[in-house]
Amino acid sequence: MRRLFKLGILLLTYLTMLPTTVLAQPPLPDITAKSAIVIEAATGKVLYEKNADERRYPASTTKAITLITALEYGKLDDIVTASANSASTEGSSLWLSQGEQLKLLDMLYGIMLISGNDATVAVAEHISGSVDNFAKLMTEKAHSIGAVNSNFTNTSGLPSENHYSTAHDLAKITAYGYKNPIFAQIVSTQHKVIPWPGKDHDRDLYNENKMLWLYDGANGVKTGYTDAAGRCLISGAKRNGIQLIAVVLDSERMWNDSINLLDYGFSQLEQVPLINKNDILKTVKINEGKTDDVKLLAATDIAVAMTENDHSKFTTVICAPNKIDAPVSEGQKLGIVKVMYNNVEIARADLVADKSVERKSFFGLLLGSVRGFVNFVIARLA
Repeated sequence: MRRLFKLGILLLTYLTMLPTTVLAQPPLPDITAKSAIVIEAATGKVLYEKNADERRYPASTTKAITLITALEYGKLDDIVTASANSASTEGSSLWLSQGEQLKLLDMLYGIMLISGNDATVAVAEHISGSVDNFAKLMTEKAHSIGAVNSNFTNTSGLPSENHYSTAHDLAKITAYGYKNPIFAQIVSTQHKVIPWPGKDHDRDLYNENKMLWLYDGANGVKTGYTDAAGRCLISGAKRNGIQLIAVVLDSERMWNDSINLLDYGFSQLEQVPLINKNDILKTVKINEGKTDDVKLLAATDIAVAMTENDHSKFTTVICAPNKIDAPVSEGQKLGIVKVMYNNVEIARADLVADKSVERKSFFGLLLGSVRGFVNFVIARLA
């Protein structure tokens, strides 16, 4: 408890030292989109929203949950064979031919960089046997993430009455996706060359998401357009360790809207160091050791993105025993420290022993027992 109190004092001291320019409130972004949101990915904190929970057609931004589902249910080295059904899929295309085979990973690049609808069908059929079955997995996954106002009936985002999402749900889905390094790698790729069986050259894929070139720190995610959905975009950007996600649905100027949202989001946040590597966070007693205790050190730094008003929502929880048996090795993991936001874990670091402690010898243990007995007798006689 004393350590948690000290962390709280350090945090409050830091906040009082923040320059007033950081804490100043800039004007709200000018947004043309019918629905929009920008969130901080680790906490899910909403920094700005406009009709963010209104159900809308998501167009090809659907492919963010398609990618997540494929990564969790498929194997990247699997060979996916394009069926006649997948090869004839309407809309944007990877130009698959019936019987063509590609690794699942290459299909996923084709889905996210150039929005290959045909590739989404091929992947769905490979993993689940049909688009319908795969779409059910997509919806189940979305709901488990907390995106409960979404329902998916296809893998591509082509218009369908029961295929819908919200700006907030798409932001939640994307924040979850960024926890997977392969998701982050794919959606941030500007250019990728993948095979084109039967041709004398490879496929040269350039990401349709212009934010990767337009915006400093941009690292994703997916464009989308249909007549029913309008212009849609999920965009991600990371600066100074802060990951933001912006979503615009049915936007007149989706690039400008997204830039304005991200600029506004970054202006609201400051990266605050909460725990430093080698900070002493707890002392643990040692049973039968040559030394009575060891100190537990944070194995890594933890910094969190904070706004001016939500520092009280962050807490730390130390999970470690009060007493352990010898021997102990220096650097041995003996617990963890969790950083919580609104009682939900957003980061953690291992707690490791600051030194090695050998176990007492037999005679040392015997001597300790004798001393303990003598002290007990003296205490009773006093």
